Amino acid sequence: MPVSPLAFRSATDADIPGLVELIESAYRGDASRAGWTTEADLLEGQRTDPDGVARVVGQEGSRLLIAEREGALIACCQLEHRDDHAYFGMFAVRPSLQGSGLGKVIIAEAERTAQADWGVREMRMTVIRQREELIAWYERRGYRRTGELSPFPYGDERFGIPLRADLAFELLVKPLD
Repeated sequence: MPVSPLAFRSATDADIPGLVELIESAYRGDASRAGWTTEADLLEGQRTDPDGVARVVGQEGSRLLIAEREGALIACCQLEHRDDHAYFGMFAVRPSLQGSGLGKVIIAEAERTAQADWGVREMRMTVIRQREELIAWYERRGYRRTGELSPFPYGDERFGIPLRADLAFELLVKPLD
């Protein structure tokens, strides 16, 4: 039986509860272990909350891109216009669908959207540097490690409760031309 096509759209306030559930399921807790993007061995607590998602949805120069199949929310990512580049974040695919090639399609659409909407020539993201498998996945999509690190926000439980003392984010970049 053929798989239904994906539909992409920008999130609205009505999508916030479903987005929070999707993002949490992809990154935290035992449910996230059904996929390969879990951070459950690095962080406990929340990955995001309704206020954080609402800020992305409502912020000028930002959008939360949703991927749906037959009306069901299956993936999302944040795009933010920052000067001459776009920032990519809050990327989540339903754990039960991870490994099926959806991530490649979503990130390609995010790059296309950033170029079409803002004319940017580069996409940037930050990834926890200990996530070697995830960073390798992004490298296969054309992103490169910069070696530029920024500290993890220890003490701010809005981003989770660290299980290690050495967490940091690494900047990854990709030209979009």
